[in-house]
Amino acid sequence: MSTGSPAVNDIPKNKKDKTDEKVDWLAEIRGLAIMLLAVFAFHSFIAKPFYIPSESMMPNLLVGDRLVVSKYPYGWNWSSISFHLAPRGKWRLWAATPEYGDIVIPVHPERDEDYIKRVVALPGDRIAVENGQIILNGTPVPQKVEPAIDLPLDANSRCDGFDLDNFRATDDTGKRVCRVPVMRETMPNGATYLIIDHERQQLDNFAEITVPDDAVFVMGDNRDHSADSRETISDRGLLGPVPLANIGGRAEFITFSLDGTTTLNPISWFTSLRDGRAWTTLRPPLAERKSTQ
Repeated sequence: MSTGSPAVNDIPKNKKDKTDEKVDWLAEIRGLAIMLLAVFAFHSFIAKPFYIPSESMMPNLLVGDRLVVSKYPYGWNWSSISFHLAPRGKWRLWAATPEYGDIVIPVHPERDEDYIKRVVALPGDRIAVENGQIILNGTPVPQKVEPAIDLPLDANSRCDGFDLDNFRATDDTGKRVCRVPVMRETMPNGATYLIIDHERQQLDNFAEITVPDDAVFVMGDNRDHSADSRETISDRGLLGPVPLANIGGRAEFITFSLDGTTTLNPISWFTSLRDGRAWTTLRPPLAERKSTQ
């Protein structure tokens, strides 16, 4: 009487247990390095994110706005390289010149610090500022007073950077807002945008200079609270026209904007988003030119 045969082991002898497999750390590190290099290259030569930390570009850019900055519109230079890893120099590859009204990323001439400003004079232009109005090649740049606009009043936009002026107000719905006076400025190429210029201060007057052939003159849209090309003495500003080799890119559009209430709570990642700012283009529209005939 048979008592049965012993159990047969169906697992092939040549199959190794997964716990015996070794991790190829060299391949893992190489793959990670390639991925980081690709991100760095994209960040340096195609586009990078940018965060607005100050009120110098109000009313068009607010503290808490996140932007996309393209790196290629003016070619590449030392300031294109992310994290300022490249040594400073005057070289430019596939160079191009910004246009009036472009919002650009100039690097401070002495510090590795990125600014964000608007181009108001091109190479070879003569520029002066008289009582807050740009005089470009002897002709005043048109400024037209427009109705005040309402900006968010929140943790990132406290509406308290206007000295003695109080722009806090209540809109028709009962919501508290930052109501700022604005003017529309229109450049010779038709680029038009809003600026804030609500008080008289030192930088409202700037003696005429000629912009060097390899530079542009830039200003913030919040004219009374911007350290820009008008600041030729204090190193908090840009100490005059910005060399084109120090322009690291052009601001394209807002991706999203935060009101300053974001915390570690994932719910706040959504509740802190400002309405109506995502995907807003930063390229200025062109005003219709009147016929001279």
